Amino acid sequence: MKTDTGVVGELSTWEADELRVRATLGASGVTSPDQLASMSGKALFEAMFAGELPSPPIGETLDFIPIHIEDGSAIFQGRPGKQHYNPLGSVHGGWFCTILDSAVGCAIHSTLPAGKGYTTLEIKVNMIRALTTAIPLVRAEAKIIHVGRQTATAEGRIVGPNGKLYAHATTTCLIFDMPQ
Repeated sequence: MKTDTGVVGELSTWEADELRVRATLGASGVTSPDQLASMSGKALFEAMFAGELPSPPIGETLDFIPIHIEDGSAIFQGRPGKQHYNPLGSVHGGWFCTILDSAVGCAIHSTLPAGKGYTTLEIKVNMIRALTTAIPLVRAEAKIIHVGRQTATAEGRIVGPNGKLYAHATTTCLIFDMPQ
């Protein structure tokens, strides 16, 4: 476990990472199907981080953004707020699931060639501890387990700047040819 000084240092590093990424991301929107089909996953994410393609609108709705995506791994960062609370006074499980689904899906997508897409077939999320506004920032860190011709699997974790685990997930995704 990190000391209070370590948590503050990690938190400020994460906040700096977020500012750097937000400065380059374009406005939110949806990339056209033709553009998606013509780009590898890696090229898509490079263009998105360069502001040449829109960032996904779901990030605005749920207050999270991609921080880093490369071959087989992805990091998303989010700010769980009261607008994401369930009636019990903590962040709704759907928020956990959505940020994890984004991270594990993008880890898989980062490995796909042009003309290939994916969709989630199944996701399993284990919520280890509650999230509240007392934890201002978390990361969903994902990596692939296997990518085949038709299916792929990945795993992810939500962690706080204090090093604590808040949730973990596994996914299976279907890989398909993008319509031209």
